[in-house]
Parts: sequence; structure tokens; C-alpha cells
Amino acid sequence: MELVLSIAIGAMTSCGIWLILRPRTYQVIVGLSLLSYAVNLFIFGVGGVKANVPPILGEDVPATALADPVPQALVLTAIVIGFATTALFLVVLLASRGLTGNDHVDGRNEPR
Repeated sequence: MELVLSIAIGAMTSCGIWLILRPRTYQVIVGLSLLSYAVNLFIFGVGGVKANVPPILGEDVPATALADPVPQALVLTAIVIGFATTALFLVVLLASRGLTGNDHVDGRNEPR
């Protein structure tokens, strides 16, 4: 399971970096979102990947078999903040495109 999680984090990070380097603003926003999702998966994975274990303590469940709840709470908070930041970026994108007439990061209309 850790290998699948590592591959997913690596793929999302590489796609996010590739999109951040694109000249269009919308692609940069999607790249930033992908990077934030990759970081969230990384933090979630640091808490421990557990399968087929009940989430509450009992007599037959040792405390070492449980996942750490602190990274889960951090990821939940990061998801909410990332959603709000993405919404703000999209509003700024629409305002910038309305004022300048293009959505290139550097302000040029010519293709590279």
C-alpha cells in the first residue's frame, strides 16, 4: 500500500510542477491544487497507512495498530484552506482576464 501511495504522490507532484511551469494562469492554478493534494497525501501517509483495523481502542486491539489522528486533522484543515485559496485564485484570474483581456502569467498574448 505504501508503494501505491508513494507512486501517487510522485505522479501528482510531477504533474503539478509541470502545470505550474505553463504560461496560462488557469494551468498554474490547477498545478498548485495538484501540489497541495500531493502534500496532503504525504502528510496523511506520515500518520500511518493501516488496513482492516478498527478505528477505536478495545481489549483485543493494541494501541500501535491505530493510525495517528493528528495528521488526519491537519489534512482536513489543509483541504478546507486549499479550497478557499483556489476559489480566491479563480476570482483573481477572472478579474485579471477581464481587465487585461488575456490569461497569460507574463501578460503576453503571443504563443511561446
